[in-house]
Amino acid sequence: MGAAAALVLTGCSDKSSDGGGGGSSNLSIQPVVQLDTEGKAVAAGSTGTAANPAGDGQAKCAPVTLAMAGPLTGGNAALGINVLMGVKLALDEHNKANPGCQVSVKSFDTEGKPQIATQVIPTIVSDPNIVGLIGPTFSGETKATGQILSENNMPTLTASATNPTLTTNGWRTFFRGLGNDNSQGPAVANYLVKDKGAKKICVVVDNTDYGTGLAQAFTTAGGSAVDQSCTVNVKEGDKDFSAAVSKLAAAKPDAIFYSGYYAESAPFVQQLRSGGVNAIFASADGSNDPEFVRQAGASSKDALLSCPCSPAPEKFASAYKALNGQAPGVYSVEGYDLATILLKGIDSGKTTRADLVEFVRNYDGTGVARQYKWGPTGELANVQVWMYEVK
Repeated sequence: MGAAAALVLTGCSDKSSDGGGGGSSNLSIQPVVQLDTEGKAVAAGSTGTAANPAGDGQAKCAPVTLAMAGPLTGGNAALGINVLMGVKLALDEHNKANPGCQVSVKSFDTEGKPQIATQVIPTIVSDPNIVGLIGPTFSGETKATGQILSENNMPTLTASATNPTLTTNGWRTFFRGLGNDNSQGPAVANYLVKDKGAKKICVVVDNTDYGTGLAQAFTTAGGSAVDQSCTVNVKEGDKDFSAAVSKLAAAKPDAIFYSGYYAESAPFVQQLRSGGVNAIFASADGSNDPEFVRQAGASSKDALLSCPCSPAPEKFASAYKALNGQAPGVYSVEGYDLATILLKGIDSGKTTRADLVEFVRNYDGTGVARQYKWGPTGELANVQVWMYEVK
């Protein structure tokens, strides 16, 4: 693990430097340990040489376009921007090496909202030049649009949508580029109970598709350690959590698990600490972004954040920052890897949606983050969960 941690460095750190919320200038999100679903540490190891989007530099193709759909504005925009910047790095490396095959990306802002995604996705599928999609970013918008993407044979590779039910809809073109919440929820629950010794855990359930699915998986795995009498329900867009804080203060838990995104979890943990609640605060990939630290400030210290995504190795982080002007964040590596897979398909002559779907379905290769090989429903054969800590 020491060797693995040495590789990961700044992958989730740099944007917290302004100390938003007070005293966070020296805080950043640092990888701690990789877990199995039982919450046990497992060696990260090496999966081999990652696929290079540049290929051999001999690719020939008519100009083609990929799409990226996700939140690029709004309260959780950083999560979509991280993916888009990863995609742009892969395309930059590919296009510089392959003048005879130029691939562009069109980005589509959904704000992470299902109702906006249902307006955006028809625009994507109606564009004959778009042959593949990285996204959607969030589970709710993916649930709302997966059927139309499947009906239009659009290769749909998400770097971040983790609700387990997304692969139960019979969609033929959907591929999840990381583990789902049926792996993440149990891993975090078992880690809090077995490693952190939490005997009483209160769960804060966010009302999004992502939040409800994650909370359910966590609660089931947590068993008797989860005290359902202190469960708190919150909504996307909430900013005043005084009632929830009062309930949690009275419950006196050892740990609190928050199942939502950073736009709400940051003010939540601030109000939690201001209210004198000092229990372990844990959340998952929706909160695992430097924006959580920037917005929560000193209150984010010691927060435990999980993710089925991978830390950024040093070489990747350097190239990413040189192109994008900031360090990679959560899902940046996955965005890069999934774009690379589509680029490898295009370079091999698969330039229609149907051909790319089959290429991805049969793909088995190493990326920066992990080995990518999908089962019949679009779930990865190999999943991993990382725990991070704000320190």
